[in-house]
Amino acid sequence: MTMSFNTTSGCQAYFSKAHDMVRRSVREFVNQAIRPHVDDWEEAGSFPKELYRQAGEVGILGIGYPEALGGTPGDIFFKIAASEELMRCGSGGLVAGLGSLDIAIPPIVRHGTADQHARFVRPVLTGEKIAALGVTEPGGGSDVAAIQTTAERQGDVYVVNGGKTFITSGCRADLVACAVRTGGEGAHGISLLVIEKDFPGFAVSRPLNKMGWWASDTAELFFDNCRVPVANRIGAEDQGFYLIMENFQKERLALAVMANMTAQLALDEALAYARERRAFGTTLTGFQVTRHKLVEMASLVEISREFTYRVAARMDAGQDQVKEVAMAKNFACRVSQQVTHDAVQIFGGYGFMRGYLVERLYRDSRLLSIGGGTTEIMNEVIAKLIL
Repeated sequence: MTMSFNTTSGCQAYFSKAHDMVRRSVREFVNQAIRPHVDDWEEAGSFPKELYRQAGEVGILGIGYPEALGGTPGDIFFKIAASEELMRCGSGGLVAGLGSLDIAIPPIVRHGTADQHARFVRPVLTGEKIAALGVTEPGGGSDVAAIQTTAERQGDVYVVNGGKTFITSGCRADLVACAVRTGGEGAHGISLLVIEKDFPGFAVSRPLNKMGWWASDTAELFFDNCRVPVANRIGAEDQGFYLIMENFQKERLALAVMANMTAQLALDEALAYARERRAFGTTLTGFQVTRHKLVEMASLVEISREFTYRVAARMDAGQDQVKEVAMAKNFACRVSQQVTHDAVQIFGGYGFMRGYLVERLYRDSRLLSIGGGTTEIMNEVIAKLIL
């Protein structure tokens, strides 16, 4: 890598020459297809749909998925390497939007039929279609077992009524892996349906205005007697909750990686600025208080990244890491918030100005402790496993 990770000896235990090839390929894609335009896309609140196809063509979307479905299989660190390089574009929203397939299609990959693989997985991996996950509802976020969107079976269709909110890629998604209630209350009554954008009764809001992640489209979804074929159900009826839970560990790991990279980018910007900015006859690095702040920032990033990698390695080895990945996510998000805050402080007034990367990183960082399960929910998960 050409990034600061090169000097991190611990990374050698996780990444090989094959991972470095992935990094170089993704880095080249980011430098050519994203970085020249990313500031404009942030201001516009969207990026071109064509970027999905481009990312599919070079194989980025397929990393970690079975070759039989058009993907490029590999261990978990191939996905981490790609994510870290994508984050180098400086837009968490773009990375989240481009990567929404990773929270939408894994249940289809694992539990879908051959027909569902052909209709829903292959075209997403090539970038021809966009996939989203529909779980969060206006009346509740992290409590997946309490969803209220209903799906009543009528012959060979389900009639769906209800709504979802805060759906990443929701405006442009061609298909949504949607959690619906087909049975009684609680986790045992939830199924997972793939709802396609052209189904009658399916409506989408305008993009929601957000504090950060501007380049990702985020939407509300509405279902009014939306008729969904039973053939679009993933797995058995009333078993959808467990399919969603299967993917939560990797989603939380992905958010920890994003948080660590957000912090790394903020640290890089702060280091460069402190070396150049002069005050009272010296650079900012001439002040002990600034040097020590940078040291603390660098230490937090290093520790968080190493712990995240260790948890990822254990996950890749098949070990249950529910507790540890929740810890990794919480710690990484805390580090990201602290480091982006300190970076803005080092920049002073410039850190508060649009057009400076640290301003965007500061805003984008705030979502990470909310998405994929809030800090408070992570603490409850951890508490149940240690008490």
